[in-house]
Amino acid sequence: MEFTGGARLEVRITAADVGKRVSVRYVTDSAVPGEKFTDAVGVLTSWDAGVLLITRRTGEAVRIAESALVAGKTVPAAPARRRGPSATFAELARAAARAWPPVEAEPLGEWTLRASGGFTRRANSVLPLGDPGLPLDAALDRARDWYAARGLPAYVQTATGAADTQELLSAELERRGWTREVSAELRTAALAPIGDLDADTSAVRIERGFDESWLRRYQRFGEPGPHVTKVLAGGPSVWFASVPGTEEAAAAIGRLVVDGRWAGFMAVEVDPEQRRRGLATAVMTALARRALDEGASAAWLQVEADNHGARALYDGMGFTTHHHYHHYRWTGA
Repeated sequence: MEFTGGARLEVRITAADVGKRVSVRYVTDSAVPGEKFTDAVGVLTSWDAGVLLITRRTGEAVRIAESALVAGKTVPAAPARRRGPSATFAELARAAARAWPPVEAEPLGEWTLRASGGFTRRANSVLPLGDPGLPLDAALDRARDWYAARGLPAYVQTATGAADTQELLSAELERRGWTREVSAELRTAALAPIGDLDADTSAVRIERGFDESWLRRYQRFGEPGPHVTKVLAGGPSVWFASVPGTEEAAAAIGRLVVDGRWAGFMAVEVDPEQRRRGLATAVMTALARRALDEGASAAWLQVEADNHGARALYDGMGFTTHHHYHHYRWTGA
């Protein structure tokens, strides 16, 4: 709670605070008795024509009439992290990008245009880590043209919810006709406790490459062309885990990329008929032990916001959300 009952309520923010993290209390039109006021905490992304736009940690945008404000103040750029390894947004964003490398990449100032034949949004989107060296509209025009030349939709990947993330860019994209399609969490955890889990890893096979059984369980593409295999095999130190299943596909799979102190977990999939047998935990534990052998100490992974089963599994392993990331697609004229 940002405003206590005994505190003096006053609005101490102005349009000059756009880009800062703020906490506000405002009058609502709720019909529920006793719910006259509500609070919002996030980055003030605009203050135009008497309306404030505040982007919360999750990327959700809240519009508030200036006339409804009861109190407002700036607050620290991001809440202190109490668990897990310390890391900046930029460090994690770059580690994640190295773990899922595109087939083709081209710099645009400090942005990177990435393409991989349409295989995953992560490998077919703009990674905007800094200044593109052009005015925003010109940079977005360049990006749209670049993807159009490859027959691909134009996506921009942004992040919210940590220090130095991209709430302002997300708001500018929405104003320009870009539509957010997918939101996910980037989570981190200490690696050793995952490797210490009491899981039966005897059936888990870990190799440098993957076979057809692994690919058939992954099922995140149409035809597994060379762009798919190149993205999956790319990264600093890549390992693939599998648990034997049927002739058609493995029972469970996973992918690990070790990069310095970081161990990134991806593509953890389990046959629907084999779930709730501990296979995902076994795969994660076996991969964590391999990463520890290579000197890693911290773990990260990405999970979509609506994947409740995976989120519950990762909660139990000690993963906490570092920031949220989003993919915006150009849907304008």
